[in-house]
Amino acid sequence: MANLLKSSTIVSFWTMLSRVMGLVRDIVIANLIGAEGKSDIFLLAQKIPNFLRRLFAEGAFATAFVPVFSEYHEKRTKEETLVLLSKVSGTLGGVLLGITFIGVLVPHGLMAIFGSGFYFNAESPDKFIQASELLRITFPYIFFISLVAMYSAVMNTLGKFAVPAFAPVLLNASIIGMAIFAAPHFQHANVALAWGIFIAGVLQLFLLIPFLRKLGYLPKPQWAWKDSAVRRIMQLMLPVILGASVTQINLVIDSQIASFLEEGSISWLYYSDRMLEFPLGIFGIAIATVLLPTLSKYFAKEDMQHFKGTLDWGLRMVLMIGIPAAIGLLWLAEPIMITVFQHGAFDAHDSFKAGQSLQAYSLGLIAFMMVKVFLTGFYSRQDPKTPVKIGVVSVVSNIVLNLALFKPFGHVGLAVATSISAFINAILLYRYLHKQDHLKISKSTAIWILKLILASGLLLAGLWYFDFAIEQWQAWSRVEAIGMIVVIIMATVAVYSLLLVLMGIRPRHFKLSNI
Repeated sequence: MANLLKSSTIVSFWTMLSRVMGLVRDIVIANLIGAEGKSDIFLLAQKIPNFLRRLFAEGAFATAFVPVFSEYHEKRTKEETLVLLSKVSGTLGGVLLGITFIGVLVPHGLMAIFGSGFYFNAESPDKFIQASELLRITFPYIFFISLVAMYSAVMNTLGKFAVPAFAPVLLNASIIGMAIFAAPHFQHANVALAWGIFIAGVLQLFLLIPFLRKLGYLPKPQWAWKDSAVRRIMQLMLPVILGASVTQINLVIDSQIASFLEEGSISWLYYSDRMLEFPLGIFGIAIATVLLPTLSKYFAKEDMQHFKGTLDWGLRMVLMIGIPAAIGLLWLAEPIMITVFQHGAFDAHDSFKAGQSLQAYSLGLIAFMMVKVFLTGFYSRQDPKTPVKIGVVSVVSNIVLNLALFKPFGHVGLAVATSISAFINAILLYRYLHKQDHLKISKSTAIWILKLILASGLLLAGLWYFDFAIEQWQAWSRVEAIGMIVVIIMATVAVYSLLLVLMGIRPRHFKLSNI
């Protein structure tokens, strides 16, 4: 019980390091290729394997595999658990090899599906060809990173969170390295960036192997498609593909429609989404990562009291961070884009456009975080069907809203549609959890939320009072702008913490045992 906060802190720390490295990576990319045609081509080529990774590996597979693996770990011998891991590893690896072969062989077909705007753009046919060739390089990443996701899930279930949380740092380091040292030697810089993604997949996989061997859980892959446990995981996985990855599906739909909009739209959405991923990854995904194996363990033991308490704890934690983070991103969207990305090929126009979509995405940050927590309540109980029903509603809502908003509002309309559909998803997930008596907002939790809203409202008033005009941000040097952002963040954290203390919230309230 007490280790849950500690584990979340460990994952948050390494995730924060990864996000910082990711931010540096995005700054390097923005400075190198800007936010226009070349950037759109590379970002779409890397988004396809990244989408499939989140959909099949971190989304569907991990959430289907962890409850079954946890059950084996709790109720079976280590030998039986290792046999399961070997069979799943071999079967998954075989399927991934087939998918990778198809992706490398026919990248043009995949690009026509995910970037049809490039395909039908008669004015610039080269964009489609270039994006397809980059996809041929980046696509094998799904093979390596899917195995990384499975082995990370194993280590998380065994209570080892640090190394899996550190692994994404290698992706960012690889791309940064290729951008700085290799790009000058390529005719097109985005080709060097694509090879950086490929290399990162290899590095991440080889990072985990020695740690699995030390734990005694390094599998010997076996093809076992007909094995009952493997089939069980696959049966859980298929419906989870939609239910666990609704946000990613919505973002890909955004990119698909954005490929028909003005040049730069894909890049503006990407960079604003990356800034949103900073608080979402550090806190929302980190807490959900710890919750899934913990909830699976309690469900396997039929300890529903601790199950409900843990889920309630997760909700409180993400709201404590999500509410002020959403306000900060909403208010400082364009200044953040100016400070972080505006340099080299990324100009003031790009900062303005990306800032607009970041504001739209920030409206849904709280919903994105809650969805991560709520989904663990279903998948830990091996119930993928309910999130699928809700996921269908969310995806359809996003498509309808996209079609309604993209013409009058461009890329901003797509971001607004994604945020609204996220709230629809979160509300329906909570409704079902409440109906099944697995999560209810108690009086104490309601008071907690009111305190968070009040404290965040006071923060917003402070940000409004000390607001600077955009012209001032543009006039500052990069060092001055970074200094101001750092001061604002530090002051905000200090004031927010003080307000929570004055409202009676103490560190002991963050412990699960006190929920």
